[in-house]
Amino acid sequence: MQAQIQALLAAQGGTGAGGAETGSNAGPHMEVAKPAIFNEEAGKVGGFITACRLFIRMKLRGTMVEEQVQWVLSYVQGGLADVWKENVMEELESGEIEYETAEEFFTSLRKGFGGGEEESVKVAELRRMEQGGKTMEEYVQEFKRTVRGSGYEGRPLIEEFKRGMNGGIRRKLMKAENPPTSIEQWYRRATALDRNWRESRREEERLRGKKEVGRGAPKQKQKQSLPRPLVWQRRQMPQQATMGPAPMEGVERTNVVVVRGQRAGQGMGVPLRRDPYAMEVDRERNCYACGGFGHIA
Repeated sequence: MQAQIQALLAAQGGTGAGGAETGSNAGPHMEVAKPAIFNEEAGKVGGFITACRLFIRMKLRGTMVEEQVQWVLSYVQGGLADVWKENVMEELESGEIEYETAEEFFTSLRKGFGGGEEESVKVAELRRMEQGGKTMEEYVQEFKRTVRGSGYEGRPLIEEFKRGMNGGIRRKLMKAENPPTSIEQWYRRATALDRNWRESRREEERLRGKKEVGRGAPKQKQKQSLPRPLVWQRRQMPQQATMGPAPMEGVERTNVVVVRGQRAGQGMGVPLRRDPYAMEVDRERNCYACGGFGHIA
């Protein structure tokens, strides 16, 4: 079995899994990505079939179906995948099965490794899918990829698509005069509506920015043209020392604090020195010169 596969790859000018491939039907400088090794994981069978289908169309278009099947089997390796591959090879050699097209073989491969498990995984992923902040183009492409192999079709497929899209677009399409009836119409009209809505939002933001710039320019110009206000500072005149009456010539002046209502010399350690020239009239009044009691200057 392995010898046949290696002979097939050598005839096609390839090296098997992991090597560089240039088939007879492609140009000498054209390179086509090869599929990754498939090791029986149910979630990867869809991607593996897609990669194999693309390579067969680009490189093995003119080869026999049996050779195409053998080339695909060379990438099925590991665990139960090897057992399944050996069974298929024996059935092909014995003539028990015969594939008319490569698509029939891919269907058998999907049933052998995908089955109900892959379908349940696709359904669960589809139910969790929502548009959110993605554009409608992104949501449609992701929805198409997920729905492939999920078993959804017809009305249930449309309902799942409507459930995941944003509510505003869904309501507009459902309230339209002629709402879409097929999944392709939902794809096309929802994409166009989402594109127009995003374009109108960008236009509104652009116009709003121009208005803000137009309103702000005169204010800034007017503010710069106003003269700077004059700041008047009140000049403070220097304080002049207040001076009492000049003492009389020949009279010694004393700095004695006298409490009003207390006679001179009473309750004080230092007796008050009296002016010999002061009049001794009305001792209850203060002196004009020194402020003491008992005399008046």
